[in-house]
Amino acid sequence: MQTQDPQQPALPQTTDLKQAIAAAQDYLLSIQEKEGYWWAELESNVSITAEVVLLHKLWGSEPGRPLAKVEKYLRSHQRAHGGWELAWGDGGELSTSVEAYMGLRLLGVPASDPALVKARAFILRRGGISKTRIFTKFHLALIGCYRWQGLPSLPAWVMQLEPPFPVNIYELSSWARGSTVPLLVVFDKKPVYAVEPGFHLNELYAEGIENVRWELPARGDWSDAFLWLDKAFKLAESLDAVPFRAESLQRAEKWIVERQEATGDWGGIIPAMLNSLLALRALDYDVNDPVVQRGLQAVDNFAVETAETYWVQPCISPVWDTALVMRSLTDSGLSSDHPALVKAGEWLLNKQILSYGDWAIKNPQGEPGGWAFEFENRFYPDVDDTAVVAMALQAVTLPDDAGKRRAIARAVRWIATMQCSTGGWAAFDINNDQDWLNDIPYGDLRAMIDPSTADITARVLEMHSRLTDDAALTNSYATALTPLRLSRGLDYLLQEQEADGSWFGRWGVNYIYGTSGALSALAMIAPDRCQLQIERGLAWLVSCQNTDGGWGETCQSYQDASLKGQGPSTASQTAWALIGLLDAAFCLSPAAKTAVQKGVAYLLSTQRKGTWEEDAFTGTGFPQHFYLRYRLYCHYFPLTALGRYQQSLLSHSNGNYRR
Repeated sequence: MQTQDPQQPALPQTTDLKQAIAAAQDYLLSIQEKEGYWWAELESNVSITAEVVLLHKLWGSEPGRPLAKVEKYLRSHQRAHGGWELAWGDGGELSTSVEAYMGLRLLGVPASDPALVKARAFILRRGGISKTRIFTKFHLALIGCYRWQGLPSLPAWVMQLEPPFPVNIYELSSWARGSTVPLLVVFDKKPVYAVEPGFHLNELYAEGIENVRWELPARGDWSDAFLWLDKAFKLAESLDAVPFRAESLQRAEKWIVERQEATGDWGGIIPAMLNSLLALRALDYDVNDPVVQRGLQAVDNFAVETAETYWVQPCISPVWDTALVMRSLTDSGLSSDHPALVKAGEWLLNKQILSYGDWAIKNPQGEPGGWAFEFENRFYPDVDDTAVVAMALQAVTLPDDAGKRRAIARAVRWIATMQCSTGGWAAFDINNDQDWLNDIPYGDLRAMIDPSTADITARVLEMHSRLTDDAALTNSYATALTPLRLSRGLDYLLQEQEADGSWFGRWGVNYIYGTSGALSALAMIAPDRCQLQIERGLAWLVSCQNTDGGWGETCQSYQDASLKGQGPSTASQTAWALIGLLDAAFCLSPAAKTAVQKGVAYLLSTQRKGTWEEDAFTGTGFPQHFYLRYRLYCHYFPLTALGRYQQSLLSHSNGNYRR
């Protein structure tokens, strides 16, 4: 591998490119699981692990679990300023830091410990517990470190509201629904558990515990009307006048139990899993009840234990990782019938969900056929995973080719019926877009809904374009994903382009991710009609390339639009930019072609032992509030980018890139 000045990357050499691709392929093939899938750790902030410590304290389920190792994990993630971060390098975040502090105290670390003294100073500078998010205060209320009266009411009778009533649990995003239904039980019961005699966190109240105002803060806008409504709910609770309370709690309990997977998961995400277990605890389930034991085991299955540490992932991503690895291998030239790809393809076929889930409540015309993100999550397949799996399967040759085509056709027909009224597609539901729900006091993470987004819409359009090479396949779903649906999707995607030419990235950080996906889709589905929009998107990507040849974008761009496309170069974000540029290569200007060469050179120069490293969080859970680090993003996306660059060189030796 050639060395280079990071400010002036050397142009890529064909030999280096081939060697890098071969090394990256070998690395991926070496880590494939024997069942055929790929799966790497999925990291979030430390609050998830701190909440798991709290859960086991409340259930008394610590014995046999290596919770002592959590202390080392939490200490290792504390930063020099004393706090803990949402994402790498963000300067620390208050609620995350309070929950980490809570976790350490629950593990027996005294408040006088130097690490906690430093953390306390950070927390108090940021305003203390009173300035934290609702969910942090909720966890503290469970152990008597915050008062329930300072939390919003969640009346259990919400369970009685059903479609077509305009307000019901199915108007919440799938992740909010799976977390909120169990909290209807917990917020009704308002339990306070004594984890140990005299336990408190009074030292984290900046105003002093005696001066705390146990109330919801006013915002000074129309949403303050919810505060008056909350007072009415609290009055009804104090008078024991909550309508349909017993029936509603029973319905919530039934909903929770019915949605538990055989593996113990709820919704495939830790928040829904923890909250469901907290609801069962509030309902006085025995710790040895099979439902509880399956749930606790599911939490264990999300844990990562090393020789010194123990931490918990927010979710697991085997379907997503497997499909994207497959795409990177086929894009980089691995034979479509390679045994590793065949095994992976057959594993994916077995993971297709053929039963109805919550999506069917608002989409009764749809028939099952999607894929979920995790090993098991039959209630919540998602459009993004399903589109990626369909493309991955189409690119490989399987023994049961007819079965593969039927599976893809089912998937595309399901995706077609998931189109929203905007013309775009969302992740898990259709028309889940009542934005006012983000303004209720309980919804301070502003993640209560699942509206259509540019990145997922682009994925659907790209999927269709890639599948059209197989006429027999497209004929089998043509009556579902009609030209009208595709046209509406295209119109939506074009409307979402920003004035500077970029697109917002809902599920990846951030505008580099969104712009890359949009360019790939537009270049494939309507290159002539959309040439102007494509050129503007390409120009924006070129404009934010770093001097080292790479691309990077900080999570802070979700809060500050002036940071769009800015940040230290990362392998995954460089790859996204290159993928967008290469897929729209027919529009590349001379400057853009140079940008591609420098981007490829950056990837070649930063590869180590067949892979790449990055600390940055480039995945998005909830913008501004929850970010993810996919450990394989820095591998399969660069391999995809290098593979498509190699295809371009093979197709046009004169330097013009293939569309």
